[in-house]
Amino acid sequence: MTSIRTFAVLLLSLLAASPIAAQERRVPQSAAELRLSYAPIVQRVQPAVVNVYAAKVVQNRNPFLDDPVFRRFFGLQGGPQEQMQRSLGSGVMIDPSGLVVTNVHVIEGADEVKVSLSDKREFEAEIVLKDSRTDLAVLKLKGTRESFVTLDLANSDDLLVGDVVLAIGNPFGVGQTVTHGIVSALARTQVGITDYQFFIQTDAAINPGNSGGALVDMTGRLAGINTAIYSKSGGSQGIGFAIPANMVRVVVASAKSGGKAVKRPWLGARLQAVTPEIAESLGLRSPTGALVASVVANSPAAKAGIKSSDLIVSIDGQTVDDPNAFDYRFATRPLGGTAQIELQRGGKPVKVAIALETAPDTGRNEMVINGRSPFQGAKVANISPAVADELHLDADTEGVVVLEPGDGTTAANVGFQKGDVIMAVNNQKIAKTVDLDKAARETARVWRITVLRGGQQINVTLGG
Repeated sequence: MTSIRTFAVLLLSLLAASPIAAQERRVPQSAAELRLSYAPIVQRVQPAVVNVYAAKVVQNRNPFLDDPVFRRFFGLQGGPQEQMQRSLGSGVMIDPSGLVVTNVHVIEGADEVKVSLSDKREFEAEIVLKDSRTDLAVLKLKGTRESFVTLDLANSDDLLVGDVVLAIGNPFGVGQTVTHGIVSALARTQVGITDYQFFIQTDAAINPGNSGGALVDMTGRLAGINTAIYSKSGGSQGIGFAIPANMVRVVVASAKSGGKAVKRPWLGARLQAVTPEIAESLGLRSPTGALVASVVANSPAAKAGIKSSDLIVSIDGQTVDDPNAFDYRFATRPLGGTAQIELQRGGKPVKVAIALETAPDTGRNEMVINGRSPFQGAKVANISPAVADELHLDADTEGVVVLEPGDGTTAANVGFQKGDVIMAVNNQKIAKTVDLDKAARETARVWRITVLRGGQQINVTLGG
């Protein structure tokens, strides 16, 4: 008995001295511990959280100006009136040189962006990089060479449900505010905000204006970028979502390297969710994993030996619950080298190594259609493997894809959307952007257009 007790005491002393014990999560043990404060963390990280102000000029046209009788009778004069629209959000300083990360939706379409620091100083900022797929943007402060306070990025994979977190931002424009809560859930994949559905859910109060602000862990590191709330009233109802720091790290690295777009690994396979019916047919205990629906020839997936009907269950030892989880895990892997993927094939485990390389993007040939047509103002491109991957199109899709319909353009007013594939115009097959440009320059009273949207073919007739 004595030897066992001695061994237990020795074991406890070793555990107390180990890093594991230092990171042990426990509930408060006394009234004194309940009186502990988050102030030291806040004082350290608050200077790195900024306010972001974006402004754009919009044209407001009085419809009566088009009628000469109304103009003469009511004395209306002039053309479209300019109006300044402003949006407010938050951001996080992630590099001493003045790099700030925020949400794309905070600065989308802005003609002018300003950043206000916690000490009330304001700087004009330029947009270095926008990544709509993650809703993350990187800004650079202008006209300064000083070194700024920054936040270090945490490994967001270390977060656990129940961990305490702080949300810092500028809700409703009232000024920098700190709220606290816990991590309510991890790997939320059915939120529908961005292409990469893998969010940290928190009950820390997040409100309009918090977008782009910091979600901070108890070590004072950036765990995520606050992005959205679930609310029926417009205010916080205890359900907020943040983009994990590991995804932020990928976007920031691309900005620091001078890239204008984020480069990510390309799988070259289309994945689908496992339904209960599919799980039953495969003999699975639960409907989890990402089922391979098809594989692109000569893609990394094909070269690794991945086949249709394979079930992806993990990547580099991390469990894959659904296609969204795989997309996130794969997208946060650094380019170069390989990733280890575990599959189920015919009920047997298979491991493959897949090369982490970007999708080919030759022949994209982007252009803006300027001809007087329903496509006027739309930015379009040929469907390269990179474009297909970016817009979730099948690699063998034929046609020209709409990258951006453009604000206030004819194309936008007609109803074209990002990701629409234009297959034919007035019975002419559209294979390349030059075909669409040529068709748009022709004079036509009636436009018969075939569009592929969300996998469904739509025939539209305009004019007549």
